[in-house]
Amino acid sequence: MVVPPSRDTPPKPIAVRNVKNVALGDTLFKTWYPSFYPEELVGREVDRLYVCQWCFKYSKELIPFLAHVVLSSSRGHPNWKASDTTDSLQKKLCQAKEESSPGRLIYSKDQCSIFEVDGEEHKASNSLLPQLLKAQVNLSLFAKLFLDNKSVFFDVASFNYYLLVHRPPSPNPDNDAQQQQQQQIVGFFSKEKMSWDDNNLACILVFPPWQRKGLGKILMGISYELSRREGRIGGPEKPLSELGRKGYLGYWEARVAGTILGIRAKTTVSVDQIAAECWMLVDDVMVTLKEMGVLELRKKGSGNVMINKVAVRNWVASKGIDLKPPVHEDGFTQEWLLQISRESDS
Repeated sequence: MVVPPSRDTPPKPIAVRNVKNVALGDTLFKTWYPSFYPEELVGREVDRLYVCQWCFKYSKELIPFLAHVVLSSSRGHPNWKASDTTDSLQKKLCQAKEESSPGRLIYSKDQCSIFEVDGEEHKASNSLLPQLLKAQVNLSLFAKLFLDNKSVFFDVASFNYYLLVHRPPSPNPDNDAQQQQQQQIVGFFSKEKMSWDDNNLACILVFPPWQRKGLGKILMGISYELSRREGRIGGPEKPLSELGRKGYLGYWEARVAGTILGIRAKTTVSVDQIAAECWMLVDDVMVTLKEMGVLELRKKGSGNVMINKVAVRNWVASKGIDLKPPVHEDGFTQEWLLQISRESDS
């Protein structure tokens, strides 16, 4: 499948792209920026880079890529036998494809799931998880093709990765093997385990073919839910890219407006109160209110800037904003909620 250029494609970058196009599984689309792929493996410039949709292993040659992904898929066939391939060939097959999940499932709702991948735990494992650790490095290299102002983190042990997996509607929902083969990692965000700036997100990306579908707001919502359960008010790492700022403003506007209108029996509320209710930084709330044009230059005795709820209600109606949260409480898995509760009590 060839994807046309996204309407959100940024202006042509000054730096020369070393990879012009990527084939993620069977989906071909253009890149936006250069990445740090090893020159000895990719070359100085390549027109098409083939990337595994499960572990993000890459190749500039088609035949090794097909050996990695197509033969991996054939292993699920009932007539496939391990003796059908040599030991050397089996080592080249995608091991991540055989895993039932790419990490620990923390959220699942409708057709989207979020999996948490901890690089430190994977580094110490003797199972297939070290290959998933390598997949995180490959994922960072892949993501850099669409991010201008972010570095690639090779020290993945310092980060948790949250992978967004999309499952398209299946004609046979009872076929688990078919469902697993159809699921696709379509985006992610990374989060420092220890952030001195209380950043709840270091890097976020929804891959271009899946943008403009509201998936970025799900990732943002998960990051703020993590902050809330950690008891720390935070926000994304700054500075934001042009597209990142646009995406966050859309999320912040709906979150702030919904919070303001949900506070009963008050005609005015303070910025500090909104920030506390949303688990957002005061600066981010101020930026959002200014962008909405609902910030009033009047103060109470406490000195807090106040916002008129009527102006917010009118703004929501005029913009047709959907105030429904992108993340739902019933989507979080009980296992994850129990673990978070135990960690907070310890």
